[in-house]
Amino acid sequence: MKTRTTAALLFSALLAGPALAATCDVEIEGSDAMQFNKTSIAVPASCKQFTVKLKHVGKMPKAAMGHNWVLSKASDVQGAAADGIAAGLDKAYVKPGDARVIAHSKVIGGGETDTVSFDVAKLKAGESYAWFCSFPGHASLMKGTLSLVK
Repeated sequence: MKTRTTAALLFSALLAGPALAATCDVEIEGSDAMQFNKTSIAVPASCKQFTVKLKHVGKMPKAAMGHNWVLSKASDVQGAAADGIAAGLDKAYVKPGDARVIAHSKVIGGGETDTVSFDVAKLKAGESYAWFCSFPGHASLMKGTLSLVK
């Protein structure tokens, strides 16, 4: 009986193997408490596109407590965030045409979602990337790191 149970567990583990394959998407939640539910994202180099689904789990409107998801090199965060604030809500707090911004979502309010995809070829192995919310005053708390992994 013990051998049969062990064999069944091994067989189940083998079948589950493909389910453990790299995924090319992630869901991130932002709240009215100015927090994301994740602090890091690993992007598999095998992905051609990577998709981020941003979900605002709070109740406040975007004009009061909006959130977005902005990706840049870690060294560009401060400048991209500062220039984004000046761009305003109607531009999703991202300076139009900002080459430092690799990808960004729109600004969403409570109960809303947005999805953004980007070409993984834009990422370079060994480079430090960061993501943040560029809504005024949020970037210092609502941030994380992104890495390209094999």
